[in-house]
Amino acid sequence: MGYQLFSDMTADVSEALMRGMPEVAYVPMQVELGGESFTYGPGGSLTVEQFYAEQRAGKFASTSQINPMIYRRCFEQALKAGEDVLYLCFSSGMSGTLQSANLCAEELREEYPARRLIVLDTLCASVGQAMLVRETARKQQEGLSIDELAAWVEENRLKICHWFTVDSFDHLKHGGRISAAAAAVGTMLQIKPLLHVDDEGKLRVAEKPRGRKQAIRTQIAHMKEGWTPEMGRLVVIGHGDCPEDAEQLRQAVLREFPDADIRTAYIGPIIGAHTGPGMLALIYWGANR
Repeated sequence: MGYQLFSDMTADVSEALMRGMPEVAYVPMQVELGGESFTYGPGGSLTVEQFYAEQRAGKFASTSQINPMIYRRCFEQALKAGEDVLYLCFSSGMSGTLQSANLCAEELREEYPARRLIVLDTLCASVGQAMLVRETARKQQEGLSIDELAAWVEENRLKICHWFTVDSFDHLKHGGRISAAAAAVGTMLQIKPLLHVDDEGKLRVAEKPRGRKQAIRTQIAHMKEGWTPEMGRLVVIGHGDCPEDAEQLRQAVLREFPDADIRTAYIGPIIGAHTGPGMLALIYWGANR
């Protein structure tokens, strides 16, 4: 019997990123936007374009962890079809989603004792999680068993380096991630905070460059310091509805690393709810997470 690879809609994949890879199933997530609830992902109606248009119009968004019943509905389809399940979950350092997944998995293992159901904490987010999903699908395509692939994910997940910069403090402030005073000072000084995902899967402020150009230079400096192309030359650039800035970052990467295999993807509503339009992410295999 085979196995189905799952992730959730925090993984900001794109067609360019997943082209040629085995099919991955995605668990939908809920987004509240301007006081209205939407489903993002399979069966939902919210699009990335709609989401950012509403944010630019002044609406704020929030997210919630996945209900265990949603997991049941998704996983059970594969289990009933005689397939095992390997689920790559949004970082436990940013959400309680992993706990919901494990609650559901415990029940389903009892109901389907002949099947395997493995839940893994990616310790990644957004396009970083998407890159891990893509590379996991590639290893599945190479013929790894479900246990071999689970071990590979646990061995390599902390080699995915995330460097994010945000354009505005508004959504970080609204979500309580920074204080109103810090947001006011940062805006006045034109600070574009550089964030990274640490080894606990938590989003941390690493540096405080001033201006977009300096923020991009800082992202490139971190990649220079830590990129390990022997792990893979895939580089993912994510953007929160700012394709021109994404192209600027792509050109900067190519100047320094002409052999990089660059793919671009939108940063979706799950992370975008907290960071707003203008988020710019650089993801690569590296040693300086």
